[in-house]
Amino acid sequence: MSRRIALVGPESSGKTTLARQLARELQAPWVPEFARPWFAASAATDYTPDDVVAIARGQLALEDELAAGADWLVCDTTALVCIIWAEVRFGCCPDALRALWQPQQYAHHLLLLPDLPWQPDPLRENPLDRDALLLRYRAALDAAGVAYTPVSGLGEARLAAALAGLQP
Repeated sequence: MSRRIALVGPESSGKTTLARQLARELQAPWVPEFARPWFAASAATDYTPDDVVAIARGQLALEDELAAGADWLVCDTTALVCIIWAEVRFGCCPDALRALWQPQQYAHHLLLLPDLPWQPDPLRENPLDRDALLLRYRAALDAAGVAYTPVSGLGEARLAAALAGLQP
């Protein structure tokens, strides 16, 4: 069974960059963010809570697919990211989406702090709310009672902080 590492945090906090670095360092599969190809494949300019549920399901299916035979699995995002996304975008989270987050399935969560400069991206919506989003992530992880490590810093320091957080 793969030990899954969940990278969560506000938009533009370096999840994808760090996920790629960790995957290389741990010689592990990297589970990319399912939402990007989903939006690229759909011509939708607007989306609904049901779309966010579908994205979370796709993310989890991709995790399961890439976990086969891997010791570590580096997950660029999780259903928690989708939950907070739905809460912020729509003011609520569908029960079906909330049920998808099984935090105990991850060996460890890395909570990426928004200490990096904002990078514009067509899929990003909250350039001014990153600190408030960080508080939502902390609260969710605390409420779930799961181990997590806040990760900050630039470049190699960020990778080193993440790796240190994975040590027993």
